[in-house]
Amino acid sequence: MAHTEHDFQDFEFSAVPAGARRGFWTMLAVMLGFTFFSASMWAGGTLGKGLTLFEFASVVLAGNLVLGLYAVLLAFIASRTGLSTHLLSRYAFGVRGSWLPSFLLGGTQVGWFGVGVVMFALPIEAATGINIYLLIAIGGVLMTATAWVGFKALTILSFIAVPAIFVLGNMSVAMAVGKAGGINALAAITPDDPITLAVALTACIGSFISGATLTPDFVRFARSPTIGVSTTLIAFFLGNSLMFTFGAVGALVYSEADISQVMFAQGLILPAILVLGLNIWTTNDNALYAASLGFANITRLPKHWIVIVNGTIGTLAALWLYNNFVGWLSFLSSALPPIGAILIADFFIIARRHYPALAAADLKPVNWIAVGSWAVGFAAANLLPGIPPVNAVLSAFVAYLAASYGFGQLAGRRAATAE
Repeated sequence: MAHTEHDFQDFEFSAVPAGARRGFWTMLAVMLGFTFFSASMWAGGTLGKGLTLFEFASVVLAGNLVLGLYAVLLAFIASRTGLSTHLLSRYAFGVRGSWLPSFLLGGTQVGWFGVGVVMFALPIEAATGINIYLLIAIGGVLMTATAWVGFKALTILSFIAVPAIFVLGNMSVAMAVGKAGGINALAAITPDDPITLAVALTACIGSFISGATLTPDFVRFARSPTIGVSTTLIAFFLGNSLMFTFGAVGALVYSEADISQVMFAQGLILPAILVLGLNIWTTNDNALYAASLGFANITRLPKHWIVIVNGTIGTLAALWLYNNFVGWLSFLSSALPPIGAILIADFFIIARRHYPALAAADLKPVNWIAVGSWAVGFAAANLLPGIPPVNAVLSAFVAYLAASYGFGQLAGRRAATAE
């Protein structure tokens, strides 16, 4: 009976108890449902139009390996502690200091929700002629309703959507390769407007760095660190790479980055509407769920009611967010990676892989070292040459450790976590 009750709880203010933890297949479905996102196919389509097939494969494998390793470290922390990103931030940033990462992560996920609602509505408008504003409103309401239910709804939707998008994506790729004249002909296609590898890597990593940083919000339900780490690595390295590939191959052949337009050109109108719509729905639910956990950490209000507010905001701002997608990726690449870097440094090095129970922990109101290290990472992403997300992670990681040693906080933090 206790397990049934746990199915309807989201533990926004506490660790997930053992009775509510999930096994490998449930966690894999949820994590693939999170990374199987049409926006990744869109980003893949953009890369496909600017890179050769070999360049694209190199960028996607390298970019998703970086994303996967970053997410895996956070997954280990979450599955060990049972805590969300926002509750973990209390250890590193302090109780009120954690409002900074919660606000940044929550705000960006509401933004992703808005982008996804429009991507859900556009193919239906193209096929049926129904008013786009009406479709956005309907999509926003439906997605908000299932996010209100919580983790149980995410699991059910993911079990349906993941196999469907896998089949449809491979079908679209096979048709595109056939139209091009085979793999060799596809590899021979050169882009009309090439992009640099640095820009491509930034887009690849930046397109889902927000999701990687929020990995703990979902992996905290894993029954063991082994399950949490393995399902996260599969989802980010394999799953996200597949999404990029589905988008890129269509873009190479049809010169169209929008995957729904590619599938329409292939005559896959009804499957595109049904499967892509369901696929967007799963990831939008994840985004709204994670955003609401963040704002619950700030306001201490129940997650369910915050879902309604966030869903309303994301729906009303959906078209604006969709039209500013490229700028959105640039912001994500700069602002979010330092958060995960600081959490990783704090848990693995400062706390030596052990946190006291949240209720018993002696936490600062604000740890200004963490806040300052986030600012260093954000500045490094915008000012240093190279790949902004990588610059942000490395700079914030080094700054946090150096400042913790330099200001003599290391011994105190280790003593506190050992109690």
